[in-house]
Amino acid sequence: MRYEILGTLRVVDRESCRTAAGKKFETVLATLLIRSPEIVTPEQLTMEIWGVRPPGRASAGLHVYISRLRKFLLSQDRPESPVATSPSGYTLRVGDDEVDFAEFLQLVERGRGHVRDSRFAAAAQCLDKALGLWRGPALGGHGSGPITSGFITRMAEARLEGLELMADAQLGLGLHRELVGRLYSLTSEHPLCEAFHRQLMIALYRSERQADALKAYHVARTTLREELGVEPGRALRELQQAILHGDHRLSPSAALTS
Repeated sequence: MRYEILGTLRVVDRESCRTAAGKKFETVLATLLIRSPEIVTPEQLTMEIWGVRPPGRASAGLHVYISRLRKFLLSQDRPESPVATSPSGYTLRVGDDEVDFAEFLQLVERGRGHVRDSRFAAAAQCLDKALGLWRGPALGGHGSGPITSGFITRMAEARLEGLELMADAQLGLGLHRELVGRLYSLTSEHPLCEAFHRQLMIALYRSERQADALKAYHVARTTLREELGVEPGRALRELQQAILHGDHRLSPSAALTS
């Protein structure tokens, strides 16, 4: 059985793919998945399902959802439900290989190490597999409780890191011309992320587009000043000066600008 949460929540069991029916029921499964193998208390689940104003029979309602979840997760390969009850709360027993976001985080960590060691081909392979696990925003972008909403934010940030690392790996492989279009899209989607602006400037400069690289800097600077009232960080400022002076360290054969 495989749990997929990088998109709308679904459970894949052999040839079948099932979704949790009902928002509250889905929230129970999602919360237990996110916290696995830790115990989730009834109070935490109540907060995730109903917020700060739970109904009078919230405890009984929670028991109903847990009972439904046990039946929902039964399969031919696992006749016993993975949902365990303890005096403190509930636990969903899963292995890392059964959850897509755990696999994603492992692949990103591996890719990060490869980029750090300048093993760009291996990094690109890991990161391509990691980013391919995404089918949309984590949990479909829906999570109102502290656990689910915090998870959505965490995974969105992890995906951004994966995209940044992937661009670094591709720049290291000399794929600067192929990257330009993608980096223009990323700077539009994430205009306050200086890393994407930096990578776009490098890709443009290495594609013999010095003027466009400098224009990209001015776009980043204008955006940061208008949105946040700040100047670009040191890395962007130093990159602009390096481009102006034709620094040989920016050549495709040189190490990536940090």
